[in-house]
Amino acid sequence: MDTVLEGKGREARISPEGPIIIIGESINPTGRRRLADAYLEGNLEYVRQLAGRQVEAGADLLDVNVGVPGLDEVELLPRVIKAVASTVDVPLCLDSANAQALAAALPLVPGKPMVNSVSGEESSLTSILPLIKDRGAAVVALTMDEHGIPSDAETRVAIAGKILERAARLGIGPEDVVVDPLVLSVGADTNAGVATLRTIEWIHREFGVNINLGASNVSFGLPGRHTINEAFLALAAGLGANCVITDPMKHTLMIRAIDLLLGKDAFAARYIRHFRTLPE
Repeated sequence: MDTVLEGKGREARISPEGPIIIIGESINPTGRRRLADAYLEGNLEYVRQLAGRQVEAGADLLDVNVGVPGLDEVELLPRVIKAVASTVDVPLCLDSANAQALAAALPLVPGKPMVNSVSGEESSLTSILPLIKDRGAAVVALTMDEHGIPSDAETRVAIAGKILERAARLGIGPEDVVVDPLVLSVGADTNAGVATLRTIEWIHREFGVNINLGASNVSFGLPGRHTINEAFLALAAGLGANCVITDPMKHTLMIRAIDLLLGKDAFAARYIRHFRTLPE
C-alpha cells in the first residue's frame, strides 16, 4: 500500500517495500528561538534557507509549522507555505491542528500534500478529515484521543482503527492515512519505547498502512539523545515504520544505512551516493 505525495516537481512514495521517507522537521519553531524570531519579524528568507538546507541533506518532504504564541496562524501559514513552495520542489506536510489555517493554506500547496495531523478526538475528526477529502491530501493519524496518549499498544491500535474507519466513511482510502504510533520519553517511563514498538508491529500486521514516527521524544531528558534516537529509529524501521520526521542534516546517513541493511538499497547505491555528499 503506497502513499504517493507530490510537490512542485518531485514525488515522494511511502511504501512498505521502498526506502524510509524522511520528513524534514526544522521548519518548526518549537525549541528553535531563531525561527520563532524570524516568524515574529516576518523574515521568510530564513525559512527559505531552512527549506533548501534540508532538501540538500536528503529530506523527501518538509514539515511546515508556524505555531508561535501571539501570531495569527491563519494569516501566517499561507505566507510560509508560499515561501517554502517557491524554494523547493519536494512535497510539503502542513503541521497544524488549526482547521481554519489549513483551509487557508491547503489551496496554495502545489501537488498533493500531507497534513500533520488528525487524532482520535471527535473535534479533530470532524474538522480535519473533511479538509483532507476536499483537497485530496494525505493525513498523519495520531494514536491519541481526548484522554491523551495511551500507555498501551492495544488502545493505540484501536484509535488508529477508529481514524481509518472515519476516514473511509468520507472516501479517504487507507493509502492516504499514515499512522503515527507516538512515543513518550523512556526517561519518564521505561516501557514507553516498548509500547510504541509493539504498536508499530500491531498496526503493520492489522492494517497494512504506512507508519510515520517522530523519534526525538523517546530520549527527552536523557544524555546522549542522538544515540538513543538513532537506536530507536533502527528498531522501529525493522518492525514496519517507513516514514520519519527528523533532522536530515543529522540522521540521513543513518537512515540510508537502515535501508541498506533491510535490503532496500540495491548494491548500496543510495548509501554511497549520500556518503559522497558529506564533508570530509
